[in-house]
Amino acid sequence: MARLIVDDVCISFPLYHIEARSLKKTVMAAASVRLGQDKKHRLTVEALKNISFALHSGDRIGFIGANGAGKTTLLRTLAGIYEPVSGSITIDGDVTALLDASQGLNMELTGYENIRLRALFSGYSDAEIKRLQEDVAAFAELDQFLGLPVRTYSSGMIIRLGFALATAIKPQILLMDEWIMAGDAAFMDKARQRLETVIEGAEILVLSSHNVDIIKRWCNRVIWMDSGRIRADGPPDDVLSAYLPPDQFAPPMASAAG
Repeated sequence: MARLIVDDVCISFPLYHIEARSLKKTVMAAASVRLGQDKKHRLTVEALKNISFALHSGDRIGFIGANGAGKTTLLRTLAGIYEPVSGSITIDGDVTALLDASQGLNMELTGYENIRLRALFSGYSDAEIKRLQEDVAAFAELDQFLGLPVRTYSSGMIIRLGFALATAIKPQILLMDEWIMAGDAAFMDKARQRLETVIEGAEILVLSSHNVDIIKRWCNRVIWMDSGRIRADGPPDDVLSAYLPPDQFAPPMASAAG
């Protein structure tokens, strides 16, 4: 059974180029809530502060909040891209992160070489690698471009390859950011069913989105991020009703009395 436990996690980033005392005072006055100092007395941005929650098989959690609230930083921390300065993260299960179209792609390798590299990392046999290459090639529809270095691709082609590859490997824990909703309309119409199949097959879903309809559709729990902290955590309707202006929140329809 998959699980993901986050215990009192903090993330901060040093500000290496702010040295003048007067400049430090100015910055601190403007954004004192998110600034601090590390053990070397360097000024830091506190991107995440005291984050704790636990997810188990069947959980579908959505992160909401304004830009800069810490949603993407938290997703990247769960994916292992950022290392906490304190606290701990425990993960049981295979993780697939759909956080960036080019994540995990080597721009100097061809499309086919990237597919093979991902498959080898996942421990696939030669037969499984062949099936994976066929699946990604058929879905991405990049034809002869799969034999060229990824650096020669357009941004739309990178999204196609990244999406096709990421969704071809079935995850236990799926981390997903809003980029997955981007792309040309024809491709997204084709991708929607594949994406929903992957989401349904994942034991745990962690999603960051500004789209309330998507949060309501796919999530059974919502965390509201605000200034790098958790402001609310609970059922979608409860958290969304507190987060959204009253004129933007549609309460669930009451069932008719029998």
